[in-house]
Amino acid sequence: MRPLKAGQVPLERALSKLGLASRAQARVLILAGKVKVNGTLRLDPLFGVNPERAKFEIEGEKVSAPEMRTFLLHKPRGVVTTRSDEKGRKTVFALLREGDAHLSAVGRLDLATSGVLLITNDTKLSHWLTEPKNEVPRVYVVSVRGEVSEEKLTQLRTDGIEDRGEFLKVDQVRLQKSSGKESHLEVTLKEGKNREIRRIFLALGHEVTRLKRIAYGGIQLGKLQPGEYRELSIAEIKTAFPGAPLR
Repeated sequence: MRPLKAGQVPLERALSKLGLASRAQARVLILAGKVKVNGTLRLDPLFGVNPERAKFEIEGEKVSAPEMRTFLLHKPRGVVTTRSDEKGRKTVFALLREGDAHLSAVGRLDLATSGVLLITNDTKLSHWLTEPKNEVPRVYVVSVRGEVSEEKLTQLRTDGIEDRGEFLKVDQVRLQKSSGKESHLEVTLKEGKNREIRRIFLALGHEVTRLKRIAYGGIQLGKLQPGEYRELSIAEIKTAFPGAPLR
């Protein structure tokens, strides 16, 4: 395989990024001699192309990237964010009536977490939103068992904690109300690690009993009820995520 030039990706990935086929489907089509790039048949799935500039034909038909669409879903508890589930649990895609096989969730919320979930077929936007260096804030409301002390809040704000060899730290944390039985907080993260909030509070001796994401960047959950969703306009996305790549 020749080295890729600036702006190039392997052909199989380009077709996937443009939402024209999954990566596995693209590889099959390319090896079967059904894909042309700029009028030339290409049989190498790793052939370098610029997905923004190249012209593609699949099975003799000129194809172009589908319209980029992004949705805000109020993910309910008890629903998984994968496309399919080996345990037969309901997925967020069963809640959508759009029928687009190339939509994917931006990051994940675990089974017991509810709230803001972005779903899009724009892979560049999805990558930008989840890239840690872009520091896109996610805001959560959290309920935990027991009373969270001011000392522990200070530790979260300044030092963070170490859990299983991984450093975890919130960007902001605000105590809303607290009693000996339960505490309610608002937590902002700018880098989402796996089950990060649950791990942070458990390490501090407080089990999370309820977790809900109420904002992702400038996108607020608003009045959407669990299971409801709406499409986001390009203008909304530009305002909510300054600097995000949009076609």
